[in-house]
Amino acid sequence: MNFEFAPELTEIRDQARAFLEANAKPSARQAIEHKTGFDADLWRKIAELGWIGAAIPEAYGGTGLGEEGLCVIAEELGRSLAATPFASSAYLAAQAILLFGSEAQKTQYLPSLADGSLIFCLALAEGTGAPSPHGIATRLEGNTLTGTKRPVIDGAIAHIAIVAAQTPTGITLALTHLAPTTRARLDTIDPSRDAAEITFQATPAEPLPGASGWSAVETLLDRAAILFAFEQLGGAQASLDMARDYALQRRAFGRQIGSFQAIKHKLADCYIAIELARSNAYYGAYALQTNASDLPEAASAARIAATQAFNLASQENIQTHGGMGFTWEAGCHLLYRRARHLALVIGAAPHWKNRLINALEFRNAA
Repeated sequence: MNFEFAPELTEIRDQARAFLEANAKPSARQAIEHKTGFDADLWRKIAELGWIGAAIPEAYGGTGLGEEGLCVIAEELGRSLAATPFASSAYLAAQAILLFGSEAQKTQYLPSLADGSLIFCLALAEGTGAPSPHGIATRLEGNTLTGTKRPVIDGAIAHIAIVAAQTPTGITLALTHLAPTTRARLDTIDPSRDAAEITFQATPAEPLPGASGWSAVETLLDRAAILFAFEQLGGAQASLDMARDYALQRRAFGRQIGSFQAIKHKLADCYIAIELARSNAYYGAYALQTNASDLPEAASAARIAATQAFNLASQENIQTHGGMGFTWEAGCHLLYRRARHLALVIGAAPHWKNRLINALEFRNAA
């Protein structure tokens, strides 16, 4: 069995890594310093490369690389800490429209999503807590939305939102333009990623006809969880690489600190966690590409392992750097901030552990 990506995807990964190393390194820091929420120039270049539309068929303006191609790109974006609304548009909105949108909606919106001219977001959360149908009070009445969503990642910079809302028959997803809404930026642990509170007041919206019930939201989040896992995997690997490089060049008591057993143990623990996350993420990519029957289990396992790996590696990176690790100049905190952000963006680890348990129980009962 082949556990590696196809040669053409490996080549895309190498090209993406080279491009991001040359263009994305300062993007997170600049987004924080200038309070822009994203790097507009990097976003434009990424759109020109066709990455946003990687999983969108060519008939709708995408590049047709498939979900595995999107996974490869997601890992490299995570490694580089790129400050872009890529996840909101490519992991969440594009998947929602492809899965549940009408043919007219796909034709109208996917080309603008793929070329980056419109930024999309998913408005799901209404405060703290795990994703749940009981936590959604926003209502879709006819073709208008009323309610408040917070936090909405990329909500202040997006043009269009996919909104989870209550209807008389249950939860659905609706698409709406954000120009008529009231938006307020929110401060989060990772200021390089935009977040906002969005208030809908009889805002015009159009339902996605295939999004029937909470199960549609779960399907969307399962698919996004695998893509986020790859982004977390890239960040975890970047954290380990940064810690290793510092341990090899920093000297104390006449020796490289990497020769001390305590440092070796830290880095070894990170390596083990990352390789476990990689195994789960790779199987998740297979499940995503083939729409496997065990996609919910694969998504949960990938999400849990990647969250744990990135959290551990970003923390140990700071510890390996010692006092320097807490400074603005060292940059370790940028990886830690992103780790904490990604750990919460579609539900924290306890939610995905419960999701995994429930999926396994359901399969065993069946």
